[in-house]
Amino acid sequence: MEADMIAAQNVGHADASDQKQWTLMWREDGGLMPSRAVPDSALLAADSWLVDDGRVRGLDHHRRRFVAACVEASGDSPARIESFWRDAIAALPRTERWLPRVELAGPEPARLFLRIRPAPPRTVDVTVCLTEEFDPRSHPRREGPDLCLLAHLRERAAARGAQELLLTTPSGTVLEGTGASVLWWEDDVLCLPPRELPLLTGVTSALIQDRAAELGVRTEHRRRAVRELDGREVWLVNAVHGIRPVTAWLGRPLRAGPALRAASWQPWLDGACDPIP
Repeated sequence: MEADMIAAQNVGHADASDQKQWTLMWREDGGLMPSRAVPDSALLAADSWLVDDGRVRGLDHHRRRFVAACVEASGDSPARIESFWRDAIAALPRTERWLPRVELAGPEPARLFLRIRPAPPRTVDVTVCLTEEFDPRSHPRREGPDLCLLAHLRERAAARGAQELLLTTPSGTVLEGTGASVLWWEDDVLCLPPRELPLLTGVTSALIQDRAAELGVRTEHRRRAVRELDGREVWLVNAVHGIRPVTAWLGRPLRAGPALRAASWQPWLDGACDPIP
């Protein structure tokens, strides 16, 4: 089904086979309708997740995070964002792999968009670039305003042969990747950065912490310098790739620890999906 047909009728779901990418703008009096994509530089808030043959992980987590981000960014009413969310979810494709993104874009009046994009190929491990620079984001706790900057940082990492770049505080404390949360193992303890640090609330990280609690695995928030990850099993986790153990560090003489636990956690996360409501 063509994108204009989807929006004009505003019923049913997209047929993934005929359209590789499209954008819909939302109006309270008309629902979703065809639109040009807005540049990432105009985003005030955004959220994305993986849809794999009509199944998704942690969708309600994404909903809560996006609603809160929109309210913070524009002062919009949660009820209005929830109404857009319901229309956006109804329009998602139910076949193939997609990476939809909901967006709040400025300038005033801020508008709401749904962008349907193919999901990138999945990778099961990751090489991470380390630099002497610290986190340059202006809104680290809200996805959207810094997406252009983060994309530029990933391009720099790719030029050096890495898929990700590690963000740190000015003092060198580990924060997260440009598009993933960071977790690591210290003996039998699953660790992650302290909540008071400037971090995006990671949905996949939250699901992993919930699973750890179910299994009786101890989790702790620990402040660590990059050098303290030497030789440890480190994971970068996000919606697209799930759990990716770090298999190489570039830029500093840091050793990647053996991925002893990732192999047993990855299948669980892959199966932790629910049908789109």
